[in-house]
Amino acid sequence: MGELYLDWEYRVTSVQLVVAMLAMGATLHVRDFLAVVRLPRSFLTGLGVQILAVPAVAYVLLRLVDLDPGVAVGVAILASVPGGTVSNVFTYAGRGDVPLSIAITAVTTLACIVTVPVVLDALVGPFVPPDFALPRGRIALEIVATLLVPLGAGMVLLRHRPGWAAAVSTWGLRVTAVLIGVIVAGSAAAGRLDAQAMGLRNLGVVAGFALVLCALGVGAAVLTRRPRPDVTAIAVEVTVRNTNLALLIRASIFPASAGAVGAPLADLALFTILAFAGASFVLVAPLIVTGRRRLAPAASGEVGGPAPAPEALP
Repeated sequence: MGELYLDWEYRVTSVQLVVAMLAMGATLHVRDFLAVVRLPRSFLTGLGVQILAVPAVAYVLLRLVDLDPGVAVGVAILASVPGGTVSNVFTYAGRGDVPLSIAITAVTTLACIVTVPVVLDALVGPFVPPDFALPRGRIALEIVATLLVPLGAGMVLLRHRPGWAAAVSTWGLRVTAVLIGVIVAGSAAAGRLDAQAMGLRNLGVVAGFALVLCALGVGAAVLTRRPRPDVTAIAVEVTVRNTNLALLIRASIFPASAGAVGAPLADLALFTILAFAGASFVLVAPLIVTGRRRLAPAASGEVGGPAPAPEALP
């Protein structure tokens, strides 16, 4: 089973990203991109943290802490990707400013065709073999084909067939969750998730990275005096990365093969991405709980305002 999964890993990771982005697009209108024009202070705060501060934190971490190369590459990949549709769902659950969350996700997703290769190029160099060449062109092409195209297709579907779009957004997230489960199970069967090789120290570093990002999101929003719903949106957006895209980038940089089952760098990068996803969910849980304790969503002073009705989200 393990070898069979390795033969299909790239296809599975590609499909799960396509489905996730189609589901995300099925919740987006063009106005979500334009919403930031209205008093964009919260949007610029979130965008600045995502595009500038997160890679800077990763850079400092990779330079100051002696990490296993595989863990370092995983951290670099996580720092390069934007938030995903899950962050929008969590923002809604926590009574955050959903339009703000969607705007940050949408714009950073469009920008990642440029930001992902640039951030990876700046961060992974010291941790890969000297003859390693980052496939920038391939990564950019994959972002267009598996991220931007299905995102646009979902938006078109929402505009012309809103009833279908609601079903696509709901079932798309469910299918994506199943496919990520397949990735975890297949990777484990193939011997790619070695907890002993990862070790408690590396797990602690990954959890610490997630904690710093969460604190960074909250701190930036509080320091710029954003209203509480905006604080929730920015913090969740910064903490919950697009795991779907991170998994595809990892599979693209380090293609799986039966002969590479024990490749520690690729395997630890995979473990790092999955461990970070789990840690980020735990860290945003208090934001969701405290947000839901408010009797009603507070109106934002900026981009969003009250959270939309549940049917507007997947």
